[in-house]
Amino acid sequence: MFDGYDSCSEDTSSSSSSEESEEEVAPLPSNLPIIKNNGQVYTYPDGKSGMATCEMCGMVGVRDAFYSKTKRFCSVSCSRSYSSNSKKASILARLQGKPPTKKAKVLQKQPLVAKLAAYAQYQATLQNQAKTKAAVSMEGFSWGNYINSNSFIAAPVTCFKHAPMGTCWGDISENVRVEVPNTDCSLPTKVFWIAGIVKLAGYNALLRYEGFENDSSLDFWCNICGSDIHPVGWCAASGKPLVPPRTIQHKYTNWKAFLVKRLTGAKTLPPDFSQKVSESMQYPFKPCMRVEVVDKRHLCRTRVAVVESVIGGRLRLVYEESEDRTDDFWCHMHSPLIHHIGWSRSIGHRFKRSDITKKQDGHFDTPPHLFAKVKEVDQSGEWFKEGMKLEAIDPLNLSTICVATIRKVLADGFLMIGIDGSEAADGSDWFCYHATSPSIFPVGFCEINMIELTPPRGYTKLPFKWFDYLRETGSIAAPVKLFNKDVPNHGFRVGMKLEAVDLMEPRLICVATVTRIIHRLLRIHFDGWEEEYDQWVDCESPDLYPVGWCQLTGYQLQPPASQLTTLQLKEELIDGEDYNFLQGASDQESNGSANFYIKQEP
Repeated sequence: MFDGYDSCSEDTSSSSSSEESEEEVAPLPSNLPIIKNNGQVYTYPDGKSGMATCEMCGMVGVRDAFYSKTKRFCSVSCSRSYSSNSKKASILARLQGKPPTKKAKVLQKQPLVAKLAAYAQYQATLQNQAKTKAAVSMEGFSWGNYINSNSFIAAPVTCFKHAPMGTCWGDISENVRVEVPNTDCSLPTKVFWIAGIVKLAGYNALLRYEGFENDSSLDFWCNICGSDIHPVGWCAASGKPLVPPRTIQHKYTNWKAFLVKRLTGAKTLPPDFSQKVSESMQYPFKPCMRVEVVDKRHLCRTRVAVVESVIGGRLRLVYEESEDRTDDFWCHMHSPLIHHIGWSRSIGHRFKRSDITKKQDGHFDTPPHLFAKVKEVDQSGEWFKEGMKLEAIDPLNLSTICVATIRKVLADGFLMIGIDGSEAADGSDWFCYHATSPSIFPVGFCEINMIELTPPRGYTKLPFKWFDYLRETGSIAAPVKLFNKDVPNHGFRVGMKLEAVDLMEPRLICVATVTRIIHRLLRIHFDGWEEEYDQWVDCESPDLYPVGWCQLTGYQLQPPASQLTTLQLKEELIDGEDYNFLQGASDQESNGSANFYIKQEP
């Protein structure tokens, strides 16, 4: 019965939440009490006790289905939007379209309430679409200033194998010399000078002009993969002038001799650096490609979606049935949530058939070889079985690891999993993980690694003990040997900064910190937000990026919440649900090799 790790774990958080029910919204029963709020009429099963009103968006709902222990908010998004206690932060959350994107995600636990919540969300969505949205100007946030003022350390590019340069960053490090534009010059034409890397933070480098010695007055940050960064020797080959900064022009009379002496034996970028940067920005996924992707409102099934745009390997997918092309989903091209057309049928996964009988003009199926490969497994011997217990990251509340059950065994090693105590009767909130997924764990994993395990909702025999629970439910633990035990040498350290996708709002990429490391599991904290919004993420997740990735690809970075009130809100009209990205950012990334040495001239 008990084949997991021997454990008993304390209960510290409530059960996980889920998306809307897969059922269609039925007509509202006439015999239910009516609640009026903000000019809208909602009908709920209990009009006396157990009701709550969201303090952020004003939605009325069943109190037990609301988010957090205080039950003040209807969703993670609303709680996060309100949490800074700042009027500007609340306004910003509304402008970014956060409420009411996840209104029904907890309410789905009871089928009737799910229908009512879906109706409320539909009404709120109609109102939101009528409002003008604004984007936030990120000109007020600087990674360089943020790192310098707090002495932060960023995760090195080598930690991100899926990111540009991740597998071939080579010897790019402190003291590497490059040629960069000279901004301390009064000449009317663009000139360059030599600079050395003083500090690295992801793709960003703190540079100091050669000749300034210990003087940091003109140090500056730049993206090392930017179009204005070149290896030493590029100016000579391109006919560009090397001119010393005006501040130090008086220090030497023979600058050529100075450079020869200082640069002999120094490292620089490979001579084909810019070419490899350009090549690494070519992605195989193209607009109009069709894929199967998880239905963001019903995680138990997939739907057909079309690639709308590709930015730095991230895909904006539009569900095929979306007539106004606003029903979208963001993910990386290596995400385990997307698959080739026909994948669901091949493994027995639930699939929502499209009302569109023929492909639209120009749309075509994505070649299967472009998708991330999963490890092959042997299901012929001892294998996972329906009803086995395990621990799993809740995909709808990524800060928690919960008591879970295997509900269905699919082909090719895929499993349908449900969170104990929080499942819909029709299984509409089950979710799919592969058997080798780093998001599932054997019984006792949390106890051994001192992680708080979330017990089943409504389970009163606390502290939670796996042995007692297995005996009470007549269940067995999934064998430990079936789980993925590989732990790569990822290179992450506690305290490192990075850019991370907020998987509850996957179009957003935020300033984040690694706060805990358990083998290959990382605890990601979004700077400025409370710990309840932290997310457990695998060290090889394609939703983690080096510092500077957003600037490099032109994707908009969300600053720490604590800085939102100091940033100026820039009101720019956005058509529909389109997302504003920084303009003029470099579209290049680097895939270069190790540095080259500068040889002394004979």
